[in-house]
Amino acid sequence: MKPPRCLCEICTCGRHRCPHKPTRIYDNGQQPCLTTEYVEKYPKYSNISAPRSLKPKQEYQVHRGRMEGITTFKSDYLPYDIVKRPFQVQEEHKPKTGERELGTTYQKDYNAHKIQPVTLVRLLERKHTTGGKLDIIPTYQDDYRSWEVQRREPSKVEHIYHPPTEKFGNSTTFQDDFVPRELNPRQSFKPPCVAKLSDVPFDSTTSHRTSYIVHQLEPKFIRSKEQYKPSNQPFEDLTTHRNDFKGLPGQLAKSCKPENAKVGSNAYFNGVTEFQDRFQPWLVSLPEVRKRKEYVPPPGNMDFNSTSHLDYIKHDISPAVPIRPVSNRRRTNAPFQGNTTTKEDFKAWSSCRQEITKKQQEIPRPTGKFYDLTTFKSHYIPHQIIPAQSFKPVHAVVPNSAPFQDETMYRTEYTPKKQEICPANYPSPPGYVYVNTDSHGHKFFRQLTPEFSESNSNPIPKEVAVVS
Repeated sequence: MKPPRCLCEICTCGRHRCPHKPTRIYDNGQQPCLTTEYVEKYPKYSNISAPRSLKPKQEYQVHRGRMEGITTFKSDYLPYDIVKRPFQVQEEHKPKTGERELGTTYQKDYNAHKIQPVTLVRLLERKHTTGGKLDIIPTYQDDYRSWEVQRREPSKVEHIYHPPTEKFGNSTTFQDDFVPRELNPRQSFKPPCVAKLSDVPFDSTTSHRTSYIVHQLEPKFIRSKEQYKPSNQPFEDLTTHRNDFKGLPGQLAKSCKPENAKVGSNAYFNGVTEFQDRFQPWLVSLPEVRKRKEYVPPPGNMDFNSTSHLDYIKHDISPAVPIRPVSNRRRTNAPFQGNTTTKEDFKAWSSCRQEITKKQQEIPRPTGKFYDLTTFKSHYIPHQIIPAQSFKPVHAVVPNSAPFQDETMYRTEYTPKKQEICPANYPSPPGYVYVNTDSHGHKFFRQLTPEFSESNSNPIPKEVAVVS
């Protein structure tokens, strides 16, 4: 009996694949999955050997010479006489008499305030717990086993700390040199930031108010719109294609495409899909509808008086008087005096452009009339041009009454082939019986004998819906 075959191996069109599952937690099968896209598209060739690498091998080469024990430190180092550092005797600590003043500027100037605890705005966290127990095996616990490795003993030397028996009585540099002094704040010479009010009344006269003269503007010039005049000549819509193109009589080309014969079938179409077969409708209870409470208006009338309406006091305020003087528009025919201080005081200077300093020419320019005769003009002899004769045939269309031979090699030698249907198109391939599905997602089928397959196999229709 032949071993079962996977759906990937039964497929003949190359468009059907088994759904590969991402993980296999509860299966420790030893049979690996060797079906990959690289193995299918790139087959292995047994006749061609792998190219030989020219890269040198990284091997350790032993130095055969004798190694000298002289280093740079041994050759350059010079020993020096070591003199012991003089030992400084530490003075005995003598504590000062009196009490230390621990007051600070912060304690003097800071005024304590009563602070209330801050109320939390964040809502309380609601934890939804279930009473059931979660029984799972994670991938790390199932695939990764702990090794039995013995722990190495540390080679560190233990140093036991022995505290000193004598009392520490050394004073610091800050304790010896610091003398506490009282803080004397410096006198501030900054002037007070107070606005000085003037007793003189405000003079609101400006040069614009005293010297401004109102002039009448001239009326704006409006240009008249030109009237459109259409052309009297007719429009020439003849193009180069319309003038030069002349249609030639001929027969239409016949299509070389084979006839599309419709393949019909009288078999009943099974409209059950994989989604309808696997996913059955569940009984779902309707959500509970909460009844809304009826709105009950509050008793009494609403008071529309606000704090602003009750406490607001209306004041009689006179409108602001404009500072700009009243303009008396008077029409005058006198010309506008455009003289300004800048025009009177700053006059235009009479300046001349400086001449360019040129170097005198050493070669004198020729005098007299220039003869424009060149060597080519004086020696050139004109000859009569004879045009070359054209041997190009005349482009004339020769009418032919014989029919056009549209027979090609494709039409004479083409033989239509029967379309073969891939057995993986069917939910159960004809001639095979479903065995099982492994952890990788491969569906295995076993091939039947020819006699049993012909009697029990499903009839193969001519037209099948292909699912890729």
